[in-house]
Amino acid sequence: MKPGDADSMPQSAWQALGRYPELWRVTLLAFASGLPLALSGGTLQAWLADVRIDIRTIGIFSLVGLPYTLKFLWAPLFDRYTPLGMGRRRGGLVLTQVSLVTALLAMSSIDPHSDIALLGLLALGIAFASASQDIVFDAYRTEVLHPPMRGLGAGLTNTGYRLAMLTSGALALVLAGSVGWVATYRVMAVLMALGILVTLLSPEPEAPAATPHRLVEALREPMRAFLQRPAALVFLLLIVLYKFGDAFAATLSTAFLVQGVGFSVAEVGVVNKGVGIAAALAGALAGGALMVRWGLLRALLVFGVLQAVTNLLFAALAVVGKSHGMLVVAVVGEQLFGGMGSAAFVALLMALCDTRYTATQYALFSALAALARVFIGPPAGYLVADLGWPVFFVLTFLASLPALALVLWLGEPIRRLDQSPVVSTGAG
Repeated sequence: MKPGDADSMPQSAWQALGRYPELWRVTLLAFASGLPLALSGGTLQAWLADVRIDIRTIGIFSLVGLPYTLKFLWAPLFDRYTPLGMGRRRGGLVLTQVSLVTALLAMSSIDPHSDIALLGLLALGIAFASASQDIVFDAYRTEVLHPPMRGLGAGLTNTGYRLAMLTSGALALVLAGSVGWVATYRVMAVLMALGILVTLLSPEPEAPAATPHRLVEALREPMRAFLQRPAALVFLLLIVLYKFGDAFAATLSTAFLVQGVGFSVAEVGVVNKGVGIAAALAGALAGGALMVRWGLLRALLVFGVLQAVTNLLFAALAVVGKSHGMLVVAVVGEQLFGGMGSAAFVALLMALCDTRYTATQYALFSALAALARVFIGPPAGYLVADLGWPVFFVLTFLASLPALALVLWLGEPIRRLDQSPVVSTGAG
């Protein structure tokens, strides 16, 4: 699609899927992006526990997830350099994907009892390569999805990513019970290799007018270029706050259902992991489809209101007490409308990126958005202890309102984002 075609909006999600093959490509690449996450995390922990590795050692293995939180530190490398001579984005994807396939195959041949240190190094390598693939994929998606595709593309990639996590999580555990861990990790390596094929068959995004010529430019310019945008600081505040209330409520939601209301772990697992995941996938797809008709501003407002109101459903559950019907309503509402909000939020992040520095800017934006999830846990526990669960969830609803006010304040700038392709602004 050419940038000049941005005004030709499709009338439905089905028309968009037929008109823009980029949507199918980014969905498949999202699957490749989500596949390695559990293989160095939860699935690996299950393997170690299954073969009776000491719990203290398993605890240390949780540190291999650090690259996912620090990936913005090396994101500028993917804006500056062109790996393998295949283009900035395709080359970066192939490089990380080949690294992942190699590391997964190597991991499958290791005995955890005799080579636990080497297994740990490989797990760290997988996490690093996976976080790097996320950097390049986010940049690729941002650069190929122009306004008519952003919302639906965000929903589809969310779906592809979650399906990959189910594949390398729940499905891998089932597979390991039948064929063993060695075969399971080799199957995952084969699935990862299919991502390489998708990348090779996908075109490189159109090159921006000017890309960084020096590493120092790739390090310094992304934030300076963004700050030249009108209302830049307000947009940064919106990035931090849009999912704040949602994250605030979610940080203790499982503890609330078990301790606060009295559901069993099995009951929570069935609803959260079964019905909840299905609702989240439906929400992401429905949100993306609605954005084709509504545009970014209306979606941010409506979905923001809906994801805020779902916090009140948990307040109602806290008042009503143990009710399976209310549990399903609360969890389905949270996941459905949270998925819609996530689709709109990802579309906003894509729209804010400058094509010269997409990898760095998107990594920085997503790191800012994660701040709430990192720091809100401790005060949330104290609030529950002092005020109780119903008041806590009402407070999380109120914490969602500033973001909605910011969306209204930024109405005109957001409309302009929706009328133009990913921009290149500022001096290089």
